[in-house]
Amino acid sequence: METPFGFLVIDKPTGVTSHDCVNQIRKIFKLKRVGHGGTLDPAVSGVLPIALGNATRLLSLLPSSKEYIGKIQLGQETDTDDLEGKVISRSPWPNLNKFEIEQVLNNFRGSIEQVPPQFSSIHIKGERAYKKARRGETFIIPKKNVTIYKLELLHWDYSQGVIKLKVFCSSGTYIRSLARDIGKKLKCGGTLSQLRRIKALGFSEEQCMPMIFDSSAEEIVKPRVYSPIDSLKHLPKIYLKKEEEEELWKTGRKIIVSNEQYKNPNLTDLENVNETNLILIIGRNGTLYGVGIEESKLLIQPKIVFNAIG
Repeated sequence: METPFGFLVIDKPTGVTSHDCVNQIRKIFKLKRVGHGGTLDPAVSGVLPIALGNATRLLSLLPSSKEYIGKIQLGQETDTDDLEGKVISRSPWPNLNKFEIEQVLNNFRGSIEQVPPQFSSIHIKGERAYKKARRGETFIIPKKNVTIYKLELLHWDYSQGVIKLKVFCSSGTYIRSLARDIGKKLKCGGTLSQLRRIKALGFSEEQCMPMIFDSSAEEIVKPRVYSPIDSLKHLPKIYLKKEEEEELWKTGRKIIVSNEQYKNPNLTDLENVNETNLILIIGRNGTLYGVGIEESKLLIQPKIVFNAIG
């Protein structure tokens, strides 16, 4: 049986961890090598890309931006910056109109600094921050630079003190921190009350399949596997034409190709794709042979080689 090679897009439900989803996929596909792209907290639902087999080596090459729809509950703060935590303060929220909220949101658009939540997976002196927080330790998490490409106000419910937002952001952005900091700016406190990821690593919720954990089901339908070539469409491609080129590539040696073998990506979607000199190498049979580094025009150094020889 051919080993699966590609990406799944799972609609992670609330109440389970990203690791739970990975374990379930291992069982469904009877595969050890499985990895996910971007952890979702148990309380968060939505797009969770999962790599199968050798595609785990390609996770870091996918577009890094993510998009969320979330709700902020004003008037309270918690130690986890969401409703899973302990309430540490309560305050009345101000009588705001949408224009006033937009003025506050302007402080969080573009490149900003934010402090990750105390209950997060950030490493502090070699240990996860959440472990220290659970023990009641006091510690400081350094600020980090993140980018909010788009911050859209979807709804303001004054009666409930709830702001609904759509956030398109760089990898590493904590929406819990954003909720906390917006609440502080409004001088009433805020905590994340609901969150769903609608885009991640170039995949959208329209591509999602539900994650099924019902062990009593006689047969679980395997989710669709997206090919690595389609999933890495933001990268340029080199199409190998000769057997000699394939042999050089498979043995980890540089190859020189022609302009006719080169195809640039067609970027039509709004994605944060960093400029890179990486390039996909496609074999004569149309499959992905690996990823190269373009050292100079049309001189390619192997970086990731699939089906290597020797």
